[in-house]
Amino acid sequence: MGTPTNKVTQGIKISVETQFQREHSVAEHRHFLFSYQITIENNSDYTVQLIARHWDIYDSSSEHSEVDGEGVVGEQPVLEPGEIFEYESACSLTTDIGKMSGRYLMERKVDKALFYVAIPEFELIVPLRLN
Repeated sequence: MGTPTNKVTQGIKISVETQFQREHSVAEHRHFLFSYQITIENNSDYTVQLIARHWDIYDSSSEHSEVDGEGVVGEQPVLEPGEIFEYESACSLTTDIGKMSGRYLMERKVDKALFYVAIPEFELIVPLRLN
């Protein structure tokens, strides 16, 4: 896994680690698969629930796509203060370099207030490109 990238919004810390999936990628067919592990830490004083996600995905040919959906990996986790939720997902690109960023829509359970938590921008790079 690469160096973690993280960001804190209203006491919610999002950390991301990425990994190129060489065995599931076919350069000749412009298919590059990257996995990413997300850690969500609730360092706030409130119980929160992850309601929805939004991703902005870019590749090095300037292609941009957006992905919206409920929860993450089929869940809408509730995190008490001090709790951590981790999950792994993947993204396929048509180039060997790209980046992702986004946001989670969260709900503070005590008053049902909705707020966004930033997902830090992270790079998706085939390791050979770094040599």
